[in-house]
Amino acid sequence: METIVIIVFLAGYLAITLEHNLKIDKLIPALAMMAILWAIIALTHMDVFEVNAELKQLEPTHLEEILLHHLGKTAEILVFLLGAMTIVEIIDYFDGFATIKSYIKTRSKRKLLWIFSILAFILSAIIDNLTATIVLITILQKVIRDRETRLWFAGLIIINANAGGAWSPIGDVTTTMLWIAGKVEAGSLVTRVLVPSIVCMVVPTIIASRFKAFSGLVDIEETVGGSKSKYGPTMLYLGLGAIVFVPFFKTITHLPPYVGMMLSLALVATFAEIYSNAKFNISSAIDDDHHESAHHSPVHSALTKIELPSILFFLGILLAVAALESLGLLFNYAESLNQAIPQTDIVVMLLGIGSAVIDNVPLVAASIGMFSEPGDNPLWHFIAYSAGTGGSMLIIGSAAGVVAMGMEKIDFFWYLKKIAWLAFVGFVAGALVFIAMRDFIF
Repeated sequence: METIVIIVFLAGYLAITLEHNLKIDKLIPALAMMAILWAIIALTHMDVFEVNAELKQLEPTHLEEILLHHLGKTAEILVFLLGAMTIVEIIDYFDGFATIKSYIKTRSKRKLLWIFSILAFILSAIIDNLTATIVLITILQKVIRDRETRLWFAGLIIINANAGGAWSPIGDVTTTMLWIAGKVEAGSLVTRVLVPSIVCMVVPTIIASRFKAFSGLVDIEETVGGSKSKYGPTMLYLGLGAIVFVPFFKTITHLPPYVGMMLSLALVATFAEIYSNAKFNISSAIDDDHHESAHHSPVHSALTKIELPSILFFLGILLAVAALESLGLLFNYAESLNQAIPQTDIVVMLLGIGSAVIDNVPLVAASIGMFSEPGDNPLWHFIAYSAGTGGSMLIIGSAAGVVAMGMEKIDFFWYLKKIAWLAFVGFVAGALVFIAMRDFIF
């Protein structure tokens, strides 16, 4: 039966990878794969196990217990992401991200490249790489009219957003997964991965800045502007600050990160309602015919815009990987892999390269079940870096790449030819820096 389980898993994976060819949203095969895998386990009464990290061995358990355990761990991640996504949408409700446009004063393409690269690196560490990419490409479309030039900028934004998300516990779904699972601590993750991530960002940007595509000037006179709402800047800084507060809350209280995220959401939502009501009252005073029903809650509006398909995809893929972990397949595979390739660094780098072909979320979920090293081991920091930045090598290898592909209609082969090698050079450069720092500094 294990062979059938693996076939179902691989078939589901293939459907996810070929999402654009099949024209079927990846959440559908992810959910179907998850349900079928657990149904096979239940109907055939297959033995399930949990991994004892201390003894590095499998221990038998009951199906209901292990399923509830994995559901709980998955729910922690999903609730955290829901909170973060809602805060970001509340900021957008007040047009807060338009404030970022005020930083764009230059007409030089090369300087614009560095501005967008640095913004992508910093923003992705705070509001996650997916959202940072959406925000920056939206601004990019208003700053640069020439599509060919925009494609080059978008390619570098993808690389730099993924690099920025790798060193922050809230910057990428994979690092959030490792953080919530207790595999990395926020402080040590930043300390060990920040410099390699900077190298991964700087090296491709330096190389690209020499290209003809980034020479010359652009006309940005009509594109620079502030927020349409007077509360936009306030909500931007409040929202970003609330998200950054979450790791500190976890450190102080030792509670799961989603608890802090819910507190941050409550705080941001409170101010959003206050500002929205103030705006509504002013409008009502001006227009006596203004009805109460015309007032829309910014929180309700934000909740209608969050990426629920992404949440359902994570639910399906994480519980599907959990099924393989519960059968002991990942544990046994890790043992075989370690015997075949004794050098763990090579294994982790291959995992990073693999994340460009296969979504990095299931790969990291699998690695959590494969490796039994204790929390905050350098292995987990290297996995966070590799999975976070390796996906940049293909346009479909990361959430940032996929959303950029949709927004700018970037051709898969154009990206493969023009951008992939830059991402690979940055990935390898950062990986070598990480290994050097681990071996000679920490």
